[in-house]
Amino acid sequence: MKGGEKIKKESTTQDWLPFDKILDNGIIVTKETYVKVLKILPINYNLKSKLEKESILNSYKLFLRTCNFNIQILIQSKKESLSKMFLILDENSKKESNKIKELANSYKEYINEKNNEITSSSKNYYLIINQEIIKDSKNNEAEVNEKIAENKLNEKYYKVKEALSRCGNIVYEVNEREETINILRSFIKSETI
Repeated sequence: MKGGEKIKKESTTQDWLPFDKILDNGIIVTKETYVKVLKILPINYNLKSKLEKESILNSYKLFLRTCNFNIQILIQSKKESLSKMFLILDENSKKESNKIKELANSYKEYINEKNNEITSSSKNYYLIINQEIIKDSKNNEAEVNEKIAENKLNEKYYKVKEALSRCGNIVYEVNEREETINILRSFIKSETI
C-alpha cells in the first residue's frame, strides 16, 4: 500500500503462461506435470495403395493400443507466402533468354491463380506426452523428480517413435530448450495473426 492506496501489480507474460519453466533438454515443467514435445513428419496416406493403407491403419491401431498413456495431437497450419519463391524465380530468370523469362512469368501467373483458388499452407504436426510430477516424502527434491520424469518421458517417446515408424511416420524428439521455445512462440504468433 502506498499512501492508503493499493498498488496494482503489473501482469507479466509469465503470469498467464500455463507452465513454470522450460528445461535445457526441452521439457516443459508445469505445476503438475512434465511435458515433452515430439515433432511428427507424416506420410501422404492418399498416395498409398489399398494394401499399404490397410497396413498403415493396422499399425496405427496398434499404436493406439500400445500407448497406454495420454497423448495430445496438435496440427499447426500456416498460410504460405509465395513472394520468396517468386523472388528466386525472378532472380534466376534475369540471366536467361526472353523465352525463359516469358515461361517464368506465365508460371508465376499460374501459381498465383492456383494459390487464390486453394489456400496454400504448410502444416506442422506435434505429439505431446506428459508425466505427472511424483510427490512423496522420500522424493521431494526437484532434481530427482526431473530425472525420473525425463526417464519416463523418454520411455514414452521411444514407444511412440517405434509405433509410428511402423506407420511410415518419422518422429523427432524436441530436446533443446530453444527449439521448444520457438514452437511455443509459433503457436502464440499464429493465434494473434
